Amino acid sequence: MSNEPHQPRAVPHSLLEDVQGIALGCALCALGILFLTQAALITGQTAGLAVLLTYATDLPFGIWFFLVNLPFYWLGWTRMGARFVVKTVIAVSLVSALTALMPTVLRFDYVHPVAAAALAGAVIGLGLMAVFRHGASLGGIGILALWMQERFGIQAGWVQLGFDGILFLAAFALLDPVLVAASLLGAVVVNLIIAVNHRRDRYIGR
Repeated sequence: MSNEPHQPRAVPHSLLEDVQGIALGCALCALGILFLTQAALITGQTAGLAVLLTYATDLPFGIWFFLVNLPFYWLGWTRMGARFVVKTVIAVSLVSALTALMPTVLRFDYVHPVAAAALAGAVIGLGLMAVFRHGASLGGIGILALWMQERFGIQAGWVQLGFDGILFLAAFALLDPVLVAASLLGAVVVNLIIAVNHRRDRYIGR
């Protein structure tokens, strides 16, 4: 008889589990974005890149956000499969809708920038973990980060943290340094949550 420990068999998520997991993750991310916007902060990832490109050019945010995501969707399709990309498109669309809806049902009289950044980072980090665990992402660098984790074993959070570091260095040249510094705190919280908790050796399949 083999003395090797028994490895539990991975059980795929059901459709209902994917729906509730992605929906919850997207709602948390939208809530985090609300914290950021209420305090006039910026965000990281491809959304943050699109914001900086908007400041530097005459093109609006929507066009830049679409353009910067195109190569990442291609990477997701070729390296991680159509199922992953379809789920990602659904998740991105849901966050977009919830982000537009949430200010009509939830408002804050005052949120300190540091508190807003920390709270946003926490809820966005948890939201991204839920989205990741159900085989999707929120596009852009998230796709690259998940692919590098699968391909090279580099934890997704560290990939995103590295990208955000470069992005925020550029932001200091264009935006209010105090708000950029507060925004950076939020990005660090997001990526540390993912780096510490979203690990292949702690999960069984997807």
